[in-house]
Amino acid sequence: MKTAPPPICVTGLRGFPDVMGGIESHCEELLPRIAALAPEQRIVVLGRAPYLAEPKRMWRDVEIVGLPCPRSKNFETILSTLGAVFEAKRRGARVLHIHAIGPAILTPLARALGLRVIVTHHGTDYDRAKWGPFAKAVLRAGERAALAYADRIIAISPSLADQLRANFPRKAMAVHYIPNGAPKLPQDDAPDAMLARLGIGDAPFLLAVARLVPEKGLHDLIAAHRLAPAGRKLVIVGGANHDSPYARDLMANAGADVIFAGVQSRAVLAMLYRRAAMFAMPSYHEGLPIAALEAASEGAAMVLSDIPANRDIGLPAANYFPVGDVDALAAMLSRDPGALRADSAGVRARFSWDRAAEETLGLYRALQPAMSPEIRTSAA
Repeated sequence: MKTAPPPICVTGLRGFPDVMGGIESHCEELLPRIAALAPEQRIVVLGRAPYLAEPKRMWRDVEIVGLPCPRSKNFETILSTLGAVFEAKRRGARVLHIHAIGPAILTPLARALGLRVIVTHHGTDYDRAKWGPFAKAVLRAGERAALAYADRIIAISPSLADQLRANFPRKAMAVHYIPNGAPKLPQDDAPDAMLARLGIGDAPFLLAVARLVPEKGLHDLIAAHRLAPAGRKLVIVGGANHDSPYARDLMANAGADVIFAGVQSRAVLAMLYRRAAMFAMPSYHEGLPIAALEAASEGAAMVLSDIPANRDIGLPAANYFPVGDVDALAAMLSRDPGALRADSAGVRARFSWDRAAEETLGLYRALQPAMSPEIRTSAA
């Protein structure tokens, strides 16, 4: 009788489903696909209890466990990851998959406990405006810890992979480019009713999907919307992680033509991508933005800032504007949307969650030889 391999534990995220965040969306797409490819392999997400409706559940063959932690901007990540490292060891895991460079600061501890470690680097978080000097120093230390101690490092964009190989040449062979995917989202059963509920109605509207934090550039988008021709509402989907002066000021000063729709389901997002006159992402910092990939996969007209992570999506040059240039963004918002539509089939071909799952599973197998060689190697 064949013995099941030890669990693979995943941490660095709050959990899923229905939890806001790019890393959460990444894991929600990726991990169930890996579970389908390798049904004998237990995958356990060690998430954060305050964000989960249940302390423990199975979701699409992935076990999700909420560990106690404070809901705190400054201490939540480090304390939840510390608990997850010890919990992974207690559960007999041999492989720990850490997401993001903040949690990765505990990679040396995980290795000292005998765990093999994969770190997915989702972006240079120390470039985000919301962090002060101390937090940025900690994030840089997390990146260095990941590159020094992790067995494998996954970079989600080609520009990030190139940057890591250049900055850490001794670990260049351990860096693997495995991008986010562009899924086909579910259909909403009553799109007109949903538009009415959100206060949008039948009129054309502009769409942004982002957390209400400075690096997403929503203040630039609102300013550009004021300069663009009147008549189209701006719908912003997303929320703030913690009580935020920036989010409060953004909502207080936005004006009547800006609708803050809060966090919405994937089905509602799909409907908004399809119905929007134009999707805008004016970010100053991204990893490989899942919201932009989702919008592109639905064939939306798209306007993106010209930061490297957005350019990694590979849209034509006409879809990009200089980051921070409000006048240029306003001019883009005034253009014919038909000239800015993404090639949905091309984006889905370049960015595949199924392929990402196969490649990530290959890294799991390399670090955990006990996984059965007879496990399937393509998605069901």
